[in-house]
Amino acid sequence: MKVTMTEAICQEGMALLEGKADIFVAHDAHPHNYLDQLKDTDAFIVRVADKGAIDQASMESSPALKVIGRTGIGYDSVDVEAATRLGIPVVITPGANNRSVAEHAVTLMLALSKNMVESDVEQRKGNWKIRDAKKVFEVEEKTCLIIGLGTIGKIIAHLCLGLDMKVTGYDAFLTKEQMAELGVEKVDDKFEALRAADVVIVQMPLIEGVTNNTIAKAELEAMKPTAILINCSRGELVNEPDLCAALKSGGIAGAGLDVFWNEPTLVDDEILHCPNVIVSPHSAAQTREAVIKMASMCVRGCLAVADGKKWPYVADKAVYDHPKWAGAEWAEV
Repeated sequence: MKVTMTEAICQEGMALLEGKADIFVAHDAHPHNYLDQLKDTDAFIVRVADKGAIDQASMESSPALKVIGRTGIGYDSVDVEAATRLGIPVVITPGANNRSVAEHAVTLMLALSKNMVESDVEQRKGNWKIRDAKKVFEVEEKTCLIIGLGTIGKIIAHLCLGLDMKVTGYDAFLTKEQMAELGVEKVDDKFEALRAADVVIVQMPLIEGVTNNTIAKAELEAMKPTAILINCSRGELVNEPDLCAALKSGGIAGAGLDVFWNEPTLVDDEILHCPNVIVSPHSAAQTREAVIKMASMCVRGCLAVADGKKWPYVADKAVYDHPKWAGAEWAEV
């Protein structure tokens, strides 16, 4: 068995492949640069790749390919529709980074509320007076609106409640009673909720044509000028030019971002030069614990699929309707 990787996964994940596979690490996010290596590849593990990089052409050039693995829950780097048509499961790792992303979102919120980054930078320049910038506030009794109460959103709610915040939730899939069990007040009017919020945390999946621009000009105009926005989900959920305009005009007080329209970001990207923005390079899921869980879960899934077993954690379970999976058994998780 041969496994090709865009980048090496962590040591713990690599150890699961010892004695079971020959491994080629491309150190390259673009498979078209090493199609010769993919010709005899059974499993292609995608750690880092651009949107749509693993396309139908790269799959069709790999006649031995049985499975594509993603060390994460996002799979926009893979043409899943093409993979499904070809009967190639795309293994993902749901849940492996939930706590990591939730903690990151809350960390950005707290860092903004205490003006930590600007204070650090200015003090190092000798500007002790930055302490009088009047940007710092306490989160106790402030209202945090979470847009998207999935698993990560629920953890964020739990952490914010522990900080004695009032938490409201905007999510069409949860009832008022279900949110109440979490200690969250359900809101049905997004704009009314935005007007009342001191902190807005967006935590939704990207569904093209549906969740794009969940936060754009109208939503930003509804927010308080003292409010902050946090996004650790997908860059496309927030209209970046509109956010830049709101930050520059003082329409909102700040933003904490782990995701962007352009990834990797470029040094001249406008968002990196806006006031009161704290950024991180799409690293919310990169804690030691989450990286190990994602890699291990991905490898186990790829090994199971390569062995002819149906692994439940895949991007599209319709792949198992393909004739090549007829009569296959489900793998033990």
